Amino acid sequence: MTASGMTAKAEDFRLMSYLAADLRRSQVVLHGTADGLSGLRLWLGALSPRFWPVLLCRLAHGLYQWKLSPLAKVLSMLNFFFFGIEIAVRCPIGKGLFLPHTQGTVIGAWSIGENVTIFQGVTLGAKEVDFSYRESSRPIVEDGVIIGSGAKVLGGLTLGFGSRIGANAVVLNDIAPGLLAVGIPAKVVERTPSDHAM
Repeated sequence: MTASGMTAKAEDFRLMSYLAADLRRSQVVLHGTADGLSGLRLWLGALSPRFWPVLLCRLAHGLYQWKLSPLAKVLSMLNFFFFGIEIAVRCPIGKGLFLPHTQGTVIGAWSIGENVTIFQGVTLGAKEVDFSYRESSRPIVEDGVIIGSGAKVLGGLTLGFGSRIGANAVVLNDIAPGLLAVGIPAKVVERTPSDHAM
């Protein structure tokens, strides 16, 4: 087998493992557990309209990595057309992505970690027009972050591990791990995230 063939097989396996993790996380969020979830029942979860946008974004990113950008953009446009979500094909997203609702969401982050939840109407992107897609102008979202509906996260900043962004917040600066940011512009509040509705 050629090196390119082995790389393609590795990428296929990686894609399947990411999709399985996305499905498992959606079951945990929706039902409180994934215990006893058989392979068949897990993959039946792929029929959920919450999962299709994740599937399309994973496929689009895979095609982008395989240097098939035109096809990646077609899948990205399908996501936009059917689900109202625009996701940059070059944005790497960790396992366990959950999108409870998608309409009006724009994901133009530099990178997104594992087990991130992004509600509807969220914008992750640059403060200014940035078609060159520079790291210095795009947010980095670390593992375990929850971004509430309507939030805007703009510029070259970092949302730290396990941080929470409240609904309709406008985040223009880094948010440290584990903290909750709310308001316009967003400010960290000292109370625990569980004290606030997202």
